[in-house]
Amino acid sequence: MNSRHDDWMAVCMHILTRSDLADLDLSPKDVIDAVENGYLALANGRSRCPTKLMMPLPDEARDSVSYSMLGYDGDLEFLGFKTSYRQGSRTNEKYYTTISLYDDATGLPYALMDCQRVGASRTPATTALIARSCARPDARSALMIGTGVQGVHTLPYLLTTLPQLERLRLFGTHPDGIALSQRIFREHFPERELELVTDVPAAVAASDIVVAASGRAAHPPVQTSWLPPGGLLVSVASKGVAGGALRDADYTVTTSIGQLGVTGTRLAGPDGSVRIDAVLPDILAGRAAGRRSRDDRVFAFSSGMIITDIPVAHALATRAIAAGRGQRVELWQ
Repeated sequence: MNSRHDDWMAVCMHILTRSDLADLDLSPKDVIDAVENGYLALANGRSRCPTKLMMPLPDEARDSVSYSMLGYDGDLEFLGFKTSYRQGSRTNEKYYTTISLYDDATGLPYALMDCQRVGASRTPATTALIARSCARPDARSALMIGTGVQGVHTLPYLLTTLPQLERLRLFGTHPDGIALSQRIFREHFPERELELVTDVPAAVAASDIVVAASGRAAHPPVQTSWLPPGGLLVSVASKGVAGGALRDADYTVTTSIGQLGVTGTRLAGPDGSVRIDAVLPDILAGRAAGRRSRDDRVFAFSSGMIITDIPVAHALATRAIAAGRGQRVELWQ
């Protein structure tokens, strides 16, 4: 469906709820391709992505999180605004995130939508692209630590980009999250086995790729030094990764240096210094390497960037609108 709406009689915006988007068909490959295009457009100067604005709230006892992001996708010619709020850090029960899209070619608003599925899709896609670019070419095993919204799709996405992976492991502490991870994995790869583990340090030491998307205190903080030679540790803004993980790596990668400075400062060395060898957009564009040597222990910090949210949100919104879902609201009448 063409996203340009010439038949509008008034300035309208499509409102799309979580249920409007939940069962839309968008495969891991579709998402990975969209996210990679978003990074490449940024690397090639066609897109814009300022550092996210993050504001801690005064009541430290609740550890609430609030942030916003603004960006422009030069390929789609769409502008996006994303907002997120969560009360407390131990549950997603009160977590609300939305994204609004504006068509810069027509100058019209396009959609205001729930952003949970967008984030749950673009995050594992970014992880898969990091693994494809930074893991050892002969990587055969992967460990997923965490079973929250950001983690349950990760292993199928990894297998989509790295079908040679033979051993897939999962660590989680929440029964519902473990069950959902298993179900999603079987849906995409019914012929493959998923191994549950309980000893995180041992599982890290036996895995070529480790993805941490877990909260604090559920397991010993993951240290880069636990990796086998040539191992890759991807932190999805995880509190389950030990402080200093960046300092202890042989080679360091991040999605955005600016956003690392907002959400990943605790991973730096004791003097607060950060050494970043490459950023993911440059790696994907062929301007930087994913690692220097076969035996490098690589640490990659993944922070969500709206230039990956916009193409995924656009793909979901386009499908939802074509299916007649959502409401068209004249906010400016």
